[in-house]
Amino acid sequence: MIEPVAGGMAKVGFTPNACSVIALLAAVAGGAAFYYEAAMAGVIFVLLNAFFDGVDGAIARVTGSAGMKGDFLDHVIDRYADIFIITGIFAGPLASPFIGVFALTGVLMSSYLGTQSQAVGVGRVYGGILGRADRLLLLIIFGIIAAFIPGAVYAGITVMDVMLIIFGVLGHITALQRFHGTWKQL
Repeated sequence: MIEPVAGGMAKVGFTPNACSVIALLAAVAGGAAFYYEAAMAGVIFVLLNAFFDGVDGAIARVTGSAGMKGDFLDHVIDRYADIFIITGIFAGPLASPFIGVFALTGVLMSSYLGTQSQAVGVGRVYGGILGRADRLLLLIIFGIIAAFIPGAVYAGITVMDVMLIIFGVLGHITALQRFHGTWKQL
C-alpha cells in the first residue's frame, strides 16, 4: 500500500535519508509540542514522524538504494525520535519525570536488545509485545485523549502517565523477551 506513495515521492525528489531527517524534525517538534502541553499538535507531529519513518525504507526499495548506511541512519534517528518525544512528554506538565524515565529506559532497552542480537550474530530481532509502531499508535491515541483531559485523572496520575507506564512495563517485557530469544540462540 505504501509502495505507490513511495514511488510518487521518489519521483518528486524525496530521498530515503531526507525522509529520515524529516521524521526526526517532526519528532523534535512533537516533543516540543508535548512539552508545552499542546497535545494535539504533538499528535500531528507524531503522525508526521510515523509517516516519514515508514516511507523512507519504501523509497529506498523502490529506487533500489536500500543499503546498510540508510538502515543504520534510520535506526539512529528512530532512537533520537523516541528520546525527543518521550522526554518532551515528561519534561513538561503532562507526565511525571520518574514515570518518564522508566518509560524511556524500557523503550531504549527493547530497541537496544533488538539490534544487539544482530551484533552478536543472531540477526535483528523485532519481536516482542511492544514495538515502535505500537508505541506510535499509543502516542496518537493517548495524545488525543490528553488534549481533552490534560490534568490528573486519578490520584495525581495523568493520561500521559498511564501511557508512559505502559511503555515502561511493556518495553521492559519486550527487552526481556528479546534477551531470552537471543540467549537461546547463542
